[in-house]
Amino acid sequence: MSKRILIADDEPRYLRLLEANLRTEGYEVVTAQDGLQALEVFSNQPIDLVLLDVMMPRLDGFSTCQRLREFSNVPIIILTAKGEEQDRVRGLDLGADDYMVKPFSATELLARVRAVLRRTQILVEPGQERFFIHGSLKIDFARAEVWSGETPVSLSATEYRVLLQFTHNVGNILTSEDLLSSVWGPEYKSDKEILWVSIARLRQKLEDDAHNPKHIVTRSGLGYLMPPIES
Repeated sequence: MSKRILIADDEPRYLRLLEANLRTEGYEVVTAQDGLQALEVFSNQPIDLVLLDVMMPRLDGFSTCQRLREFSNVPIIILTAKGEEQDRVRGLDLGADDYMVKPFSATELLARVRAVLRRTQILVEPGQERFFIHGSLKIDFARAEVWSGETPVSLSATEYRVLLQFTHNVGNILTSEDLLSSVWGPEYKSDKEILWVSIARLRQKLEDDAHNPKHIVTRSGLGYLMPPIES
């Protein structure tokens, strides 16, 4: 079954162009011209990925992303005409999985869409134990469910992928380049701000004290580490 993608953009010409490129690749496409309409469309049918333009009337892309994250982990790509770091970080910090700066080519668009959708696939390695426990952190790999103590934790597909890298490498330092290549793809190796924001969001959700983390620890100048639990 083909994936269904929701595009929200208030520029009709750009909306038609995005829709045509995605349909050519076999995706189903539904569209909205502002954030409120996007939320309405999303609530009425299953959506596999959302492309959100930032500058829209009634409800902008940032606010729409924030609203979606209140009840859904659907992958979200923010589309922005602004390349400023603060805009990119804001989108990621609100829970977007990726961002693209306009203008971009159809080739880049399709590559990003494929990469983000690939991250939503639940990976269970052969012979892998179903449950993982690290202090207060518990993961059910079969269901891709995460708890902090007794509290369920809602993670985006990208955040879950980042977390898996640590669970599969307990006690090993992972460099930023390792994580970016494994989760986002080799083309993201130098895009460290997207990793910083994802790590920060994971700490906010998983740690008792995000400023004194126990699950994902920084090793200055080296990378990140999930330390072994001392017996």
